[in-house]
Amino acid sequence: MTTIKDIAKVAGVSVTTVSRALNGYSDVNEKTRKKIKDIANELKYSPNVMARSLVMNRSKTIGLLVSEISREGAKDNFTFEVLCGINDRASESDYDIILFNTNTSKQKLKSYTQLCRERCVDGVILQGIKKEDPYLEEVIESDIPCVMVDIPITGESVSYVTTDNVDGAKKAVETLIDFGHRKIAMMNGHERAYVSGKRKLGYEQALQEAGIPLQEEWVLNGEFSEQVAEKEAYQFLQKHSDVTAFFCASDLMALGVMKAAKLLNLRLPEQLSVIGFDDILLAQYTSPPLTTVAQNKYQMGYAAAGLLIDRLRMKEVPPFHMLDNELIIRESVAKAP
Repeated sequence: MTTIKDIAKVAGVSVTTVSRALNGYSDVNEKTRKKIKDIANELKYSPNVMARSLVMNRSKTIGLLVSEISREGAKDNFTFEVLCGINDRASESDYDIILFNTNTSKQKLKSYTQLCRERCVDGVILQGIKKEDPYLEEVIESDIPCVMVDIPITGESVSYVTTDNVDGAKKAVETLIDFGHRKIAMMNGHERAYVSGKRKLGYEQALQEAGIPLQEEWVLNGEFSEQVAEKEAYQFLQKHSDVTAFFCASDLMALGVMKAAKLLNLRLPEQLSVIGFDDILLAQYTSPPLTTVAQNKYQMGYAAAGLLIDRLRMKEVPPFHMLDNELIIRESVAKAP
């Protein structure tokens, strides 16, 4: 079995240089690193992961901690696309991924640090954590390197990745206003999610700049659920038949609103225009196809893993990375009746 001593002998360098080259340290020049990697491949070198982690006190493993994984979430594919981005970036740097699920109840039984230590991860990417989750405060106080997805919190060991939720929501509502809509309701997620507050702020800014009064009772909580949004929209539209448009803080909730409209025999988009947020795969197959704010979910994961790996390599990293989003115009918006 080939060892790093064998590689060092053939390459004519020290064992330490081989170790640092294979583990991605920046103090090894690229020419030497390439030479060492080529020799390692020729000699069919395979690292002993357990031995390496004991010697270096690093497992070369990143944890993806996701709150409230559910079957309904499979429909929007959000977590999967983020995970693909994380996995690709991690693979480029020879890191492995461990996925573990949590919820508020589990967090009260086992601390964040316990969970990370038990799974021997070097750092963690967190997604779906709510404002009241016990782990949120622990993450800030912990020395375990961490990157949040869509949770704008920073600290000595913490960065975050997000898209411009305020601007995206504002673009969506401005589009409705440009089509002549002035009676625009919002199907928000829930108050426990940071993105809900940001998307509501964008909605409010667009209304304010157009001189349209905000009506708080027109902002509904759909819990980021298709079923809940359908129920809420059905009840709301029965009472407010003058509303001509809905901005939804997720595409899943937009699907629920569209179902409710059809149950009430409202024609889409002639009588009710709908805009979503996320651009999930199903958005282009709805009837009518859904206009939505596209987030690059893969890139969110890729950027999150990049920030974390740079932090693990002791590089200087920015407190956050914000991605742009794009309004995708389809057929679910028409001129106000």
